[in-house]
Amino acid sequence: MGEILGLGMTHVPLLAGRDEDMTRILRRILQDPGVPELMRDPQHWPPAMRKEWGADEGLAAARRHREQLVAESHKVRRALDDFAPDVVVIWGDDQYENFQDDIIPPFCVLAYDAIEHRPWAASQWKNIWNEPADTLFTYKGHRQAAKALVTGLLEEGFDLSYAYKPLHHPLGHAFMNTLLFLDYDRQGLPYPVIPFAVNCYGRRVVAQHGTSRGLSQAPTEDQLDPPSPPPWRCFDLGRAVARVAARSPWRVALIASSSWSHAFLTFKHHLLYPDVPADRALYDAMRAGDYPTWRQTPLASIEASGQQEMLNWMCLIGAMAELDRKPREAAFVESWIFNSNKVFAIFP
Repeated sequence: MGEILGLGMTHVPLLAGRDEDMTRILRRILQDPGVPELMRDPQHWPPAMRKEWGADEGLAAARRHREQLVAESHKVRRALDDFAPDVVVIWGDDQYENFQDDIIPPFCVLAYDAIEHRPWAASQWKNIWNEPADTLFTYKGHRQAAKALVTGLLEEGFDLSYAYKPLHHPLGHAFMNTLLFLDYDRQGLPYPVIPFAVNCYGRRVVAQHGTSRGLSQAPTEDQLDPPSPPPWRCFDLGRAVARVAARSPWRVALIASSSWSHAFLTFKHHLLYPDVPADRALYDAMRAGDYPTWRQTPLASIEASGQQEMLNWMCLIGAMAELDRKPREAAFVESWIFNSNKVFAIFP
């Protein structure tokens, strides 16, 4: 019988950049002509946001934020090493990277034999490690385990897609950044990886390429795409993954990778700051093992709070509900000016 470790973390691109660039998303939104003039003035921001911005426009806060994120990433890596998995399954979103206009699968297991990617080749931002543009990262895949996972999910009633090679992109940043942050100190990451793509961006994945278009260029209702899978479906898929993994011969680490609500998706806040109360509510429910609250969350609420990427976590929470596990350790890293709140969790 397989053994299972559950982990949750972030893949926020801002952590891969320099502290002085960590407010770049907020700064870009503030230049958008669609933002109300009143909201360009920090005096009209929520008090916690003004405090984080401070007199240095967020630089000191960026340093503290990085320290927190790196410390929590190290805890996740230690838990992973202690478990020593045979394979690592990562739930992540594709933001118009590998999946584009030709196909947008609700779920897709990337059953690659190996992964090779140069994440800095097209980057316009300097990375925190000062690695050159041609730096190549190579990771092992596990096609046998990936095929077994797809087979088991098909037998469980999930019409799942799979791929043996990339389509448009070597590896979306949700997966690549997760691997980079798990190896923040560049000691190497020896575990075979199965990326498990979830169409988190749903109605905005093609319409705005899964990124911020600002208020002035946001797609209209008739330009939006079909929706993502609803929370309950992601939750139930996670439950099925836990059952399939438990029947396997492998030690499987299940990782949900995303930040929680994103400012650039939270239109009710003029795209300036995330929905902290909504994130806190789901975090408290997770800590308490109140998983029905997660499954019953409507997709409309997820979209209104900019929590689209939390569908990755819905899969993880479903798996932990199936295994009747609460997190042994968790951290809520609150942020108002760095686009999103970040959560880390370890379910031993």
